[in-house]
Amino acid sequence: MTTAATTDPAGHTDLAALSGEERAAEYRRRGWWRDETFLDDLHRQARTRPHKLAVAGRRIAESRTDTLDYAELARLTDRFALALLDLGVRRGDFVAVQLPNRWEMVALMFASLRVGAVICPISPICPEDELRHRLGLTEARVCVTLPDWSGTPLAEIVTKLKDELPSLDHVLVVDGPAPEGALSFHDRFVATAREEGRAGELDGLALTADEPFVVLFTSGTTGESKGVLHSQNTVHSAVRGYVDAFGLGDDWVAAVSTPLVHYSGFAQGVLAGVMLGGTVAFQDIRRNEALLDLVERYGATLLYGPPATLADVAASQRAEKRDTASLRHVVIGSAPVLAELAHEVHDALGARAHSLWGMSENGPVTMTRPTDPADWAAHSNGRAIDAMETRIDPSGIDGESDFVGRLKVRGASLALGYYRREEAFAAELGADGWFDTGDLARDDGRGGIRIIGRARDAIVRDGLVAPMTESEAMIGSHPKAVEAAVVGLPSATHPGGTAICAAVVPADGEEPSLDDIRAHLRESGQDTRFLPDRLELLPALPKTLTGKVRKAELRQRFSAPSV
Repeated sequence: MTTAATTDPAGHTDLAALSGEERAAEYRRRGWWRDETFLDDLHRQARTRPHKLAVAGRRIAESRTDTLDYAELARLTDRFALALLDLGVRRGDFVAVQLPNRWEMVALMFASLRVGAVICPISPICPEDELRHRLGLTEARVCVTLPDWSGTPLAEIVTKLKDELPSLDHVLVVDGPAPEGALSFHDRFVATAREEGRAGELDGLALTADEPFVVLFTSGTTGESKGVLHSQNTVHSAVRGYVDAFGLGDDWVAAVSTPLVHYSGFAQGVLAGVMLGGTVAFQDIRRNEALLDLVERYGATLLYGPPATLADVAASQRAEKRDTASLRHVVIGSAPVLAELAHEVHDALGARAHSLWGMSENGPVTMTRPTDPADWAAHSNGRAIDAMETRIDPSGIDGESDFVGRLKVRGASLALGYYRREEAFAAELGADGWFDTGDLARDDGRGGIRIIGRARDAIVRDGLVAPMTESEAMIGSHPKAVEAAVVGLPSATHPGGTAICAAVVPADGEEPSLDDIRAHLRESGQDTRFLPDRLELLPALPKTLTGKVRKAELRQRFSAPSV
C-alpha cells in the first residue's frame, strides 16, 4: 500500500510519496527517463547524419588523430559486438576496458550495450591490487588493455591475473604485442569484418534502458573502491539535465580533458555527444596546452575540465593564441572556481566559466547557468538539474552558526547501487530517498549550493567550519605552489585542539613559506581564523585513481602528540 501522492501549485507530483514503479513512471512522464537507449541514439545518428564527425581521438605521442563518423562508429559497434560474442560474452557478463582516451573505448562502450554486457571502465594507472579487486568483484569475462602504460606492463599484469580469476577468460591487447595467454585486439576486433551477414545474431540482445549497463568505481579514499552501478536511464537523466542547462544541441562540439573511464568523460562527453548528434574530441595523454588545438581544429563549443587544467589552457592561450571564437561554455568541475580563474578564462578564451558539482553516484547534479550573474561560478556550484533535488541537513559537527550542513541529493540520476555492496549503499540512503553525499555545503542564496569540503575532513574554528576546498584552491593559485590540501591535525596549543596544516606541492625551483601562504590567503579574502598554522612541502600529494587527495594519509603522516 502506498501513500497518496500530492502535487505542488505547479502541478508537480510529490515523488517521495510514490512507490518505486510509480516514481519510474513519473520520471518517464517528465522526460528524465525513457524507453530508448544510447544505442538507439547511435543508430538514429547513423541514419540521419552518417558522415558527421562523432569522435576525434588525438594520439599525442604519435602526432595523429583517429576519427570516426556516425556510420563508422555504428559499423564498428556491430563488429566489436560480434567479436565479444565469439569470445563467449553473454548478456549480464562484465567487459573490463583498461584504456586511455582512445577511439576503441567508444566503440567498446556501444558494443557492450549491443550484446547486453555491462562495461567496466578501468584507468591504465590502476595499481595491481586494485585491478585484481575490480576484475574479481565484477567477474569480468574479458579485459581489454594496453601492452604498457607509463612503464607499467599492463598486458603482462592482467594476463597473470587470469590464473587467479577463474571468470577472466580473455585478455585483449590494443596497439602492441600480446604476451603469451593474451590475444591481439586488432586481429580479433578490428581486422575481421564480422558484421557482414551476421548482424541478425545481435537481435534481441541489447540492454534495455533500465538494466545495469556500466559500473564506475569510486576513488576509494578510505578503503577498497566501490563499483557504482548505473542504468542508461539514471545516466540519461543526468546527461539530459547537463545539456539542457546550457541549451546544447546538435551543433555541440565538446573538447573533453577528463578520462573516458570516469563519469565526466564517459557520460558528459561520449554519451552526451551521441545523444545530441554532436562531436566529442579528446586526447590520450594529459597535455593541457594542446587542448586548444582541439578547440581550434574542430570548432569546440564546450570545454570541460578541473580548475588546474583550465588554468593551464588559459595560460597556453596567452602564450600562443589560437582561434577560440567557437567556445561558448567552459565548464569547471571537481574543485571551486576562483574569481581569478573565471576572469582569466573569459579574458583569454572569450567564453564564460561555469561551476559544476557531481559524483559517480549521481553524475552532474548542480551547475551554474547562463542566466546567473556573470561571476556566479566564483561564488556557487550552482543549482540542481530538473531531475535532481538537493538538501542541506545539520551536520552534527560542533558549531553550525554559518549554516553549513551535510549535502543530500535525491532524484532520477541516483545510481542503482554499489555492485555487490548493497549494504554500503543502503547506509547512505534514507527511507525517503535522500542520499548522503558525505560533502558539507551551504546555501548560495540563489537556490543553489556551495561545497565546503568532505564532512570527515571538517575543521572547526570558533563554531565555524573552515572552507577547506576554497582554501586549497586559493593556496594552489599562489605563484610558488602547484596544488595544495588542507587537513586538521591534533594540537594542544591551537583553537579547538586542531592545527590547520597546508600540504603544498611547490612550483619548480620555488618553496613558499608559511608566511607567504598566509599572506596570499589574506589578500584573497580568507577569514584569518582559517589561515594555516603549519606548512608541509611535498613533491606530490597522495591521490586516488580519480584524483582525490588521500587526506587520511596526510593526517597520519603529519600528526604528532602536539603541534
